[in-house]
Amino acid sequence: MALVEIALSNSVLTITLNRPEAYNSLNAELSSELISALKQAHKSKEVKVVVLTGAGNAFCAGQDLKEVASNKNLTFTDVLMKRYNVIVNLIRSLDIPVICRLNGVAAGAGASIALACDYIIASENASLVMAFIKVGLVPDLGASLFIVRQLGYQRAFELFTTGKPLSAGEALSLGLVNEVVPPHKLDNAVQEVVNYYLEAPSVAIKLTKRLLNKALFASSMDEIMQWETYYQEIAGRTEDHKEGVSAFLQKRKPNFKGK
Repeated sequence: MALVEIALSNSVLTITLNRPEAYNSLNAELSSELISALKQAHKSKEVKVVVLTGAGNAFCAGQDLKEVASNKNLTFTDVLMKRYNVIVNLIRSLDIPVICRLNGVAAGAGASIALACDYIIASENASLVMAFIKVGLVPDLGASLFIVRQLGYQRAFELFTTGKPLSAGEALSLGLVNEVVPPHKLDNAVQEVVNYYLEAPSVAIKLTKRLLNKALFASSMDEIMQWETYYQEIAGRTEDHKEGVSAFLQKRKPNFKGK
């Protein structure tokens, strides 16, 4: 049985973490399969949107602690550098939207993977748990960056040093997820967002994602404005931009082609 299921339909690649009996916790095999799936998305010219979710009632419970306990030679450096950091970098560097279908609990590294996605739609049953402190660890997979930039130092310190769970509603109020819907409406909500991005101007989406990544790490306002100028020049020369202007002037819906 595949620990990561992949389904490609209508230019949408759905990646499902598939260890429901272990709350989709991350072990070597699942991590390797997830890396392969994300690399497939990078290489494919057909894929326009990625949806990342979990099987069963959980999104991802983080690192499989049984694997850690049973392998005394496993180091955190190996796990992070060879698995988890690779996963987050693959998500962030994809030039297409990565939508998290947050169907249940996302804890520890699982929460970090969810937060690395571009758009998060959560079930009312979902939660985010910065559980690292519960096992004497610090945040990883970029979570410290995402949380402190989003919430500020004091709230980030509270979440990481207490491990207090955030309900889907609390995460929404803090701006950590984009939408919260009842469980039975989750698929429809995801599909609506997918449909929007399938019709959106893909070059501008790609460049916007690159800009936002630059903004997270930019050292100065001048640096980010230089990148904005560079990418805007590229976007301004696309057929989608011309179509967008024409549609606006003609008061009609634009028909973007991704060119």
